[in-house]
Amino acid sequence: MHLIYNIIVQIADFILKIIAVFHPKIKLFVAGRKSVFEILQNKINPGDQIIWFHAASLGEYEQGLPVIEKIKEKYPEHKILLSFFSPSGYEVRKNNPVAEITIYLPLDTKKNVSRFLKLVHPEMAFFIKYEFWPNYLFELNKLKIPTYLISGIFRENQIFFKWYGGFYRKVLDTFTYFFVQNESSKKLLLKLNKTNVAVSGDTRFDRVATILEKDNSLDYIEEFKNNILTIVIGSSWPKDEYLLTSFINNYKGKIKFIIAPHNINSDQIIALKKSITKKSILFSERSGINLSEFDVFIIDTVGILTKIYSYADIAYVGGGFGHPGVHNIIEPATFGIPIVIGPNFSHFAEAAALINLEGCISISNFNELNDTFSNLISNDDIRFEKGHICSTFVQMNKGATAIILNQILGEKHYTLSK
Repeated sequence: MHLIYNIIVQIADFILKIIAVFHPKIKLFVAGRKSVFEILQNKINPGDQIIWFHAASLGEYEQGLPVIEKIKEKYPEHKILLSFFSPSGYEVRKNNPVAEITIYLPLDTKKNVSRFLKLVHPEMAFFIKYEFWPNYLFELNKLKIPTYLISGIFRENQIFFKWYGGFYRKVLDTFTYFFVQNESSKKLLLKLNKTNVAVSGDTRFDRVATILEKDNSLDYIEEFKNNILTIVIGSSWPKDEYLLTSFINNYKGKIKFIIAPHNINSDQIIALKKSITKKSILFSERSGINLSEFDVFIIDTVGILTKIYSYADIAYVGGGFGHPGVHNIIEPATFGIPIVIGPNFSHFAEAAALINLEGCISISNFNELNDTFSNLISNDDIRFEKGHICSTFVQMNKGATAIILNQILGEKHYTLSK
């Protein structure tokens, strides 16, 4: 099976280079990897002490961030290497403040892995949530480099738990320790006789809990809001926007809307603005304009949604009408506001939990959206109660980072060099 896997990776490498000619995102994926080894040679010296974190994309980076920050604080003399698999992670966070070196992860070929690990010589390796790259993991294990999975989630339908998943079960043998988000993941690993596992929870709660300690003010959002009840629509997709724009256009009361679409492609942004009959303005058009005169503010940029949530009275988080489902609801939850999402949330434990607690509401059609928004707008008590449930939920789920660090730093056989 290992041989077949290596052949598949080589074929994928060849095909991706062809697709890159026609597909902008794949072009970034391929082009970004061309200079990786040169970057590593220039930025890492043989005597450097390296701690390696790998994230598939932006969401996994956010989950790993609290651990990266604490490890960096504990071992400031070490260099942090951060690798991404996806352009949607790398392109947004390539200039992050926590890692000395940020790169694309070279494809998982034996040749790449051997070259990568010789240059990097990490003292520890962290894989975040879902990333299982056999050649990297086998080689890390062979070199006796402690390797951890953090914020992991396992489900019965994954290949590890199928009768034909023997090869991938061997991949799991390479981990020094598993830090998983829930008890069901731990039970699945225990069925495979993996006792090196702890339920730490989701590190994202630790990250978002610190948001309240930061300056979240944005003058232009404050000007736009103008002390009027505001619904913030974050990470929306066209299927979300189809329902939302209908509500916006038909709602008669005085209310403000901020829309931060998931995709800020100019054609989609223009189409979204044209679909709205109320007075709307783009973020890119705001200069010199009195924003308080507008009803809808469309955010055609990235990186400010978290701060925008601090101005919300109600949040709608998009993605719930697509697959795999809803985007991050923990960020708006930490600000103590009720959250509305679409119907596809079963793969997201925090969404399911908040729906069960009634801090979050799932809707499936326009009538449900209309009823939910109308009820939250008109009833202050219900809005505040649901918001309180959300903020309490975040505070009660903090602590994953401490569990992970206590275990890692207590591993006497794997003490980092000082």
